[in-house]
Amino acid sequence: MIVPLADLAAQVASIREEIDAAIRRVLDSGRFVLGPPVAEVEEAVARYCGARYGVGVNSGTDALLLALVAAGIGPGDEVITTPFTFVATVEAIVHAGATPRFADIDPYTLNLCPDKAAGVVGPQTRAMMPVDLFGQMADRDAFQRIAGEHGLNVIYDSAQAIGSLYDGRPVGQFGDAATLSFFPTKNLGAIGDGGMVLTNDEGVAEKLRRLRFHGSGGDYAYDAVGYCSRLDALQAAILSAKLRHLDAWTQARRNHAERYLECLADCGWVLPTAAEGVFHTYHQFTIRHPERDRLREHLRQAGIQSGIYYPSPLHTQAAYRYLGYATGDFPEAERASSEVLSLPVHPELTDEQVTYVCETLRAFA
Repeated sequence: MIVPLADLAAQVASIREEIDAAIRRVLDSGRFVLGPPVAEVEEAVARYCGARYGVGVNSGTDALLLALVAAGIGPGDEVITTPFTFVATVEAIVHAGATPRFADIDPYTLNLCPDKAAGVVGPQTRAMMPVDLFGQMADRDAFQRIAGEHGLNVIYDSAQAIGSLYDGRPVGQFGDAATLSFFPTKNLGAIGDGGMVLTNDEGVAEKLRRLRFHGSGGDYAYDAVGYCSRLDALQAAILSAKLRHLDAWTQARRNHAERYLECLADCGWVLPTAAEGVFHTYHQFTIRHPERDRLREHLRQAGIQSGIYYPSPLHTQAAYRYLGYATGDFPEAERASSEVLSLPVHPELTDEQVTYVCETLRAFA
């Protein structure tokens, strides 16, 4: 049996008529950049995430960058974040002209540890950028408290966490901004790149709208050095069609995760841990195993795909050596990189496939 890590073709097939209708409406309108489809999905996603405003941009990476720039983060500033994340988190800080400042992760949630983050706040620290890794929101109470004590901005990288809740509150209700990615494999994915910044500050929202359009309102008057980072109408229309199904897809992910948790409960492996009060959406179902590579090969031979997110923390990468960190500086992040393995958890999995994955895992010795 073949079990893919993601099955985007099956997802599209399940709602093909809705997708085709959305595409036709955009093609028939002749308006392909911004326009009504973008405004509609901005409003719908913002409402879904509990934010007043959503500003669509062309990728999750640009969402991070524009959120930083809109907050006034730039040269001379430091931004605290995690080394155990996709590179876009750190890349955006660098492109904004600021300096990433790393702190270690919590070994159970794999999110940025608030105590470690508080310990590296310095005179140049202007912001924190916690990541809601794998579908679990970072500790909002702790990070908001630290921000208040030190006068910091907080921008949450929620690229993997649409639909997640912290004490019943969604991602858009916290911080100065939260960012989303609509990369195709995300829980809500486009058919190409796309992203969004969520904020409850009208002034920030207006800055973001101008920044994404070359620093202009579209009238050839430029009051800032901006970017070309507009969400395409076609992507927006498809996202609107998919958003209607997101709750059902999230529940399917959670059902698969629950089966894995039951199956592996007595195996002695480190399983995903949902923090108290957090509604986990399982963008990834990531286990930890000391013989991760051997386990992955065992799954591969059985036709089961898996993923390693992430094989090395960013402070060890060549591009970021200039920051002055060394192997050993963040032991929890380094240990996680050597042990993590993500299993198929996408909503298109069949019961038979989940059973097969469970049986194959339990057969590993």
